[in-house]
Amino acid sequence: MDSTIVFDLDGTLVDTAPDLINALNHVLDREGLPSVPLAAARNMIGAGARRLIERGLEADGRQVGPDDIARMTSDFIDYYADHIAEHSKPFEGLEDALDRMAVRGYSFAVCTNKLEWLSKRLLDELRLSRRFAAICGADTFGVSKPDPAILRQTIALAGGQLASAIMVGDAGTDVGVARRAGIPVIGVDFGYTDTPMAELKPDRLIKHMLELPEAVEDLIKISTP
Repeated sequence: MDSTIVFDLDGTLVDTAPDLINALNHVLDREGLPSVPLAAARNMIGAGARRLIERGLEADGRQVGPDDIARMTSDFIDYYADHIAEHSKPFEGLEDALDRMAVRGYSFAVCTNKLEWLSKRLLDELRLSRRFAAICGADTFGVSKPDPAILRQTIALAGGQLASAIMVGDAGTDVGVARRAGIPVIGVDFGYTDTPMAELKPDRLIKHMLELPEAVEDLIKISTP
């Protein structure tokens, strides 16, 4: 049975932090608020644009109403869409790892809490879209990670089977969605998370993308009768 490898996007496939934090700082600047440094803000990423803005405000001890958050989120998305791949780039070794797994018959999908059209635009800009049988975001099915429905439907849209799928991610939402869907999960330790990935206890932990094919093969051997 061919396996589908499902990837988170931000912090797993692509180092998007520079462009995301630039967009956040654009919004904060327009509100007359101080910017947040990239190093400190990386772990704010991962729960979508709205939550990123809320975290940026919280860093300055600010709270605003829902209408202001909605306006700032719209401003963020407009700016980010126009600057989506100025500094973002795939993590080192990604394309080599995908090539090695593709030769072995694996297919790939993306399951992210980023909006679908932004995800596709980013992967288009980086010339990665063709590698994925499905690219699904928080708005694709109306649910976000860790709700297992988004993962199950991403796998189905990619033409895969839940029983032979593996999730790859960098944060608690990725481990959570995999556990709830009942599939194995590989954690990367170079992404964006407040809680170190090792503490989230994925089935395998990798420190570089070139370690991914071996981790996948290991999990496949364990799960194959």
